[in-house]
Amino acid sequence: MRVLVVEDHEVLAARLAEGLRDAGLAVDVVGDGAAALEAADGTAYDVIVLDRDLPVVHGDRVCRTLAGRGPRILMLTAAASVDDRVDGLELGADDYLGKPFAFHELVARIRTLGRRAPSAPPVVRVSDLTVDRARHRAARGQRALSLTRKEFGVLEMLVAAEGAVVSAEDLLEHVWDAHADPFSNIVSVTMARLRRKLGPPPLIETVVGRGYRL
Repeated sequence: MRVLVVEDHEVLAARLAEGLRDAGLAVDVVGDGAAALEAADGTAYDVIVLDRDLPVVHGDRVCRTLAGRGPRILMLTAAASVDDRVDGLELGADDYLGKPFAFHELVARIRTLGRRAPSAPPVVRVSDLTVDRARHRAARGQRALSLTRKEFGVLEMLVAAEGAVVSAEDLLEHVWDAHADPFSNIVSVTMARLRRKLGPPPLIETVVGRGYRL
């Protein structure tokens, strides 16, 4: 899942990014509203974590501009009264969390928003593969799989596609962050490791010229 953190407090932004990456998310960070609009225009983010009181372009304007365009918006701000929450939701935010907050709650809310189909279950089973998207766990039969964050991210996207083909470009855009080299073979290398860990019989099919499907 690809997340954009929009926060002008550099220390907080760095801590948010570190914590979300530890939770297995691909994270980009910008420090003002104009940069947020530019980043969202060039990247298909799953979730945007948005502060309200931003320099250059206010967070409210960012929210109004991006609402309904694809990414889910979670406002994360010190303005946490009931009226503030109502205002934020009426601007188009999908969720609203006041500061201070419990980090595990933030992660849970982001994961919930990132499930593009609202009816998608948190635990998905395909053949003998079980993927617990909420707890970030996977198993093949009775064998727990020890997956890296990127391996789980790839598997999660394939599961969410429900048998449709997922291109390498889509995987790179949603599982990795802006620092990933688009000309590298990082997707194919990660896919090869994931296939080895899944074991036989093979579950992931390569569709030549198009991508991968589960």
